[in-house]
Amino acid sequence: MHSVRGENGWKKKTYLRAVGKWKGRHGVLCFLFLFLAVAWGDPAQASRVKDIAKLTGVRPNQLFGYGLVMGLNGSGDKKGTEFTIQSLTNMLTKMGINVDPNQVKVKNVAAVMVTAELPAFARPGMRLDALVSSIGDAKSLQGGTLLLTQLQGVDGEVYALAQGPVSIGGFSAGAGGAQAQMNHPTVGTIPGGALVEKEPPPSLGLTNRLEFVLQEPDFTTAENLVRAVNREMRSTVASAADSRTVFVEIPAEYRDRTVEYVARLEAIEVPVDGTARVVINERTGTVVMGENVRISTVAVSHGGLSVVIQEQTQVSQPSPFGVGQTAIVKDKTVSVQDKEARLMLLPAGVTLGEVVRALNAVGVTPRDLIVILQAIKNAGALKADLVIM
Repeated sequence: MHSVRGENGWKKKTYLRAVGKWKGRHGVLCFLFLFLAVAWGDPAQASRVKDIAKLTGVRPNQLFGYGLVMGLNGSGDKKGTEFTIQSLTNMLTKMGINVDPNQVKVKNVAAVMVTAELPAFARPGMRLDALVSSIGDAKSLQGGTLLLTQLQGVDGEVYALAQGPVSIGGFSAGAGGAQAQMNHPTVGTIPGGALVEKEPPPSLGLTNRLEFVLQEPDFTTAENLVRAVNREMRSTVASAADSRTVFVEIPAEYRDRTVEYVARLEAIEVPVDGTARVVINERTGTVVMGENVRISTVAVSHGGLSVVIQEQTQVSQPSPFGVGQTAIVKDKTVSVQDKEARLMLLPAGVTLGEVVRALNAVGVTPRDLIVILQAIKNAGALKADLVIM
């Protein structure tokens, strides 16, 4: 279409008439295209596959081992800690030094458990962070050094070796009955202190099918994931086994490019659905409500009854040179205060924001909110799962 310019032979009036005629013919078609664009657009609550599901087999492995921390300044295990003495004497015996266990003092030595997490696809030479925890009665691991410790998996195989200075991120000191402590002195870390010696078994199987596991099981989300993957691949390669497991076939063109295929699948955005839930922690007064929480029509009236008992001790003393004895008199005062309770009507289908604004208008505290939500749930008006921690 030409631009609106007189020198090009198009008059402005003629152009507007042509545009109006075109709109009249294709107005319905334009509206239909706009509707489809909005309907098929990305949903507001979409999340990537890698954020809501994990690939089966791609997981870390837990490692653990028993070791000794040396060089402590008198803050190690006491003399009665038999396993520390036995470990120290066995180590010295292997080094050709024969010692009497009864003559060993271990004030500068502490027995510890060392743990680490071996990530998937780890290779020999990689370094891991090691966590060192005292298992005896040591007071502090400050300034200690972990001796070479084997870290094994649940299969009994040794996958890493840990050694190095222990950092507790604090201190513990005391003298003359006074003591100062910062952080937890009997647990420390060795950044990069574990060296991988053996790689774990293959995490990603060489089969023709991938298995994704949803972190939050939901039938709707599982079906959305299947549709999103099939739409992206333009083929029926995904199927849901249950509310948590989704199987995805590997096409022939991706058999030798599994990493590329998994990366493409993880980037797909999926509409996420879930059960409406209200989580309550009565110990801290914390209330967390999801956006899908709804209530039926219900009237709420909440008032607070406060009973305060005060006791004041007074001394009754006779006048100078008078007859009588000094006596202690206890004066008790009991006061009862009933807060004004206002009746509040919450209509059906209100959103979470409207519920919060209405309850805040009444002036409820988190403790009051917990009681009100429990009462609404018992009345059958709260359309959500109530989880009490």
